[in-house]
Amino acid sequence: MAQLFWGAFAQSFFIPKPVLTEDNLPDQSGKVHIVTGGYAGIGKELSTILYQHNAVIYIAGRNEEKATTAIEEIKAQNPDSRGRLEFLSLDLSDLTTIKPALEEFSAREKRLDVLVNNAGVMMCSKDAKGTQGHELQLATNCLGPFLFTKGLVPILKETALASPPGSVRVIWASSITANLLSPAGGVKLGEDDAPQTSSSQSTNYGQSKAANNFYAAEFSRRHEADGILSLAFNPGNLATELCRHLGPVELLTAKIVSHPSRLGAYTELYAGWSPDIKMEDGGMFVIPWGRRGNDILRNDLREAIEESETNEKSIPRRLWEWSDRETAQYA
Repeated sequence: MAQLFWGAFAQSFFIPKPVLTEDNLPDQSGKVHIVTGGYAGIGKELSTILYQHNAVIYIAGRNEEKATTAIEEIKAQNPDSRGRLEFLSLDLSDLTTIKPALEEFSAREKRLDVLVNNAGVMMCSKDAKGTQGHELQLATNCLGPFLFTKGLVPILKETALASPPGSVRVIWASSITANLLSPAGGVKLGEDDAPQTSSSQSTNYGQSKAANNFYAAEFSRRHEADGILSLAFNPGNLATELCRHLGPVELLTAKIVSHPSRLGAYTELYAGWSPDIKMEDGGMFVIPWGRRGNDILRNDLREAIEESETNEKSIPRRLWEWSDRETAQYA
């Protein structure tokens, strides 16, 4: 209990100032990035910072109208940028949209420096499902990003061959709720290794975020030799559209502890672009507003990640293999 309290406190209050911001991010000319959900909240803030520094950013999501509006706003605010903003049509809750998005991106670009798995949903209704019938938080927060990321491995590998070590990265959106709300072990697997759906949507949300810690660690184990650095991050308690499904009490509580979304973008910026993070840090958990947070991960989550290094029956490995089987027909 003391560990949970300290972990929550350390990620919510008296947070040190960010060390990487728009003020000291190096020039991103010639580099290509994907930010899922990059047209709202922290995704939009991150896309703005990257565009200010001349990056190419693909804003991936299902709402082209919102993306177009966001792109126009970012360009108007930064008229001197030499970067480029593009929309990439992608619905993470529908696995059939992943392959067309991958094909479109690969037809247009020859490199990918950083993939930011930023988009997600939180506390949606109990009967909400992804197109393929999975609980919506599992579909959108886990299976969609999993399949999308796997499909980008070839271009990430090619980019890593010609890039400084540790600069090509995949970052996965976790949350403080991985510690506070996920079931024992992080992800409760059934006999077929499928994550089990709880009657509590808060538990399902926490489980989906713990799953992203596991994806980050397992991707790192599988692709460290390819030069791709994989991390999980908790962006922070933020005032964003992610809170739209919360009830009145939960929404009030969220508002009390919430910070501006730009600060969450700094967490992502640190995870995706900080030179302080090296290849040996693969699987690391980054906390607000850009700090190493492995030591405040709940003990069972940290132990599961450590076990996965050598045990093929560990929860992270079993989750990865189930996710692979579950999405294979859409690859």
